[in-house]
Amino acid sequence: MASATVKSNFYKWHRVLGLTALIPVIFWTLSGLSHPFMSNWFRPSIAEEVFKPLSQSRMKPVLSIQQVLDKNNISVIRNFGLVNFNHNTYYQVLDKDSVYNYYSANDGVLLKDGDKLYATYLARYFTQDSTSNIKKIDLQTTFDGQYQPINHLLPVWKISFDRPDGMDIYIETSQSRMGTFNNNTRKAFLWLFEQFHTWQFLADIGGDVFRNVILLIIMVVMLFALISGLTVYGLMWKKFKSVTQKRKENGNEDKRIVHRYHRQIGLIVSFVMFTFVISGAFHLVVKLHNTETPKPDYGQVINRKQLAISNLQLPVADSIIKRIAVVNFGGNTYYQVTDDKKQISYFNTLTGIEQINGDEDYARFLSTYYHTHQDPDQFYGRVKVNQVKQFDNEYGFINKRLPVERVSYADGSNWYIETTSSKLAAKVAGIDRIEGLSFIFLHKYFGMTWAGKDIRDIVSMLAALGVLVVSLFGLASFIKNK
Repeated sequence: MASATVKSNFYKWHRVLGLTALIPVIFWTLSGLSHPFMSNWFRPSIAEEVFKPLSQSRMKPVLSIQQVLDKNNISVIRNFGLVNFNHNTYYQVLDKDSVYNYYSANDGVLLKDGDKLYATYLARYFTQDSTSNIKKIDLQTTFDGQYQPINHLLPVWKISFDRPDGMDIYIETSQSRMGTFNNNTRKAFLWLFEQFHTWQFLADIGGDVFRNVILLIIMVVMLFALISGLTVYGLMWKKFKSVTQKRKENGNEDKRIVHRYHRQIGLIVSFVMFTFVISGAFHLVVKLHNTETPKPDYGQVINRKQLAISNLQLPVADSIIKRIAVVNFGGNTYYQVTDDKKQISYFNTLTGIEQINGDEDYARFLSTYYHTHQDPDQFYGRVKVNQVKQFDNEYGFINKRLPVERVSYADGSNWYIETTSSKLAAKVAGIDRIEGLSFIFLHKYFGMTWAGKDIRDIVSMLAALGVLVVSLFGLASFIKNK
């Protein structure tokens, strides 16, 4: 009698928990099914994804940065670079107010709306579209539904083309690169995924913490629904088996076919459901745990007097210089020169002497800066720095930035620094590393990468579809019992 009561209670709780989680499961599985279409099969194509800058020898700057600054009575800057577009070469100068101005490298004259013009040039370069009108240009300093945090790069210019496909290109002019691109189809998928998978509407109502707490509660309900379902099947499988045998012996019609399919498919996809729920819940727990406010991006102020050596007289062949900038750390100012092999060299702006292992030193300095709780003994002398030129499981393609320097600490944490932008690209430490691996392998099925992206997407879609089907059969069986 007691055993029958326990079984009955488990069955009732399974129905209650399953019905509670039904709508969220439908939302998540349908939006999950749409993800491969958005990120792979229906992803819009673009002519060029990487901008290839001219070498300094082909840009042919006539004036040095010192001459340009002196001509325009500029005594303080934050950074500068050389860019070439529309058949002219310009100094791209980041002023003390963090605004980019463009000065001709031939005569030093200011180009009006230079940053907007350069962004437009890059957008046309990436699309190879020189004829369509530009419908709108906006400087974007925050993420939104169409330009989401996964794109990482800010600020960017949003260039909207007046075309039937509604193409938008997001451009980071400081590094001459593209953040992302969206056409009308991708915008629709982004909205669908944002509302039905990440539940942005909850964040709009009560903020990110509110959303993550609600989602975590639902995940816990789903987990208990799964456990109770498996328990019911384990407690009652002999009963289910005997009922099936008697029906076959008597030649009766199977009136509980929906219930049977719910049990059988549920058993088959139970492991998949478990991986989805555990990885999703873990992802939310880590999000709620990581409440520390990040430090603002590293900012520097360079005085004109610090630039004693001309940027056009460095001991590097102009034919291999792809990018030049200026950085300040450790009490010194350096020209930061990137060559055609993506090797980065540092030359003192007062003496012209090269700083050996300068990129490692700068990465170590920036990593120390971005640590919010600083212990000087922990950061200096006991770290390993090496350059990363390819994405991997820990530093994935979603981080956008390459090359970066990986600063590895004795506690096992890795801080990835993009020295050319002086920004923290990613940090991986402790629970973050475990969560990242669990999410890409248990939630996004990166373990199937060896079979190709299409196969991986098909497998993940079949897994989501299985969860959806078993949920719908569960709903149908509940309705039949009414």
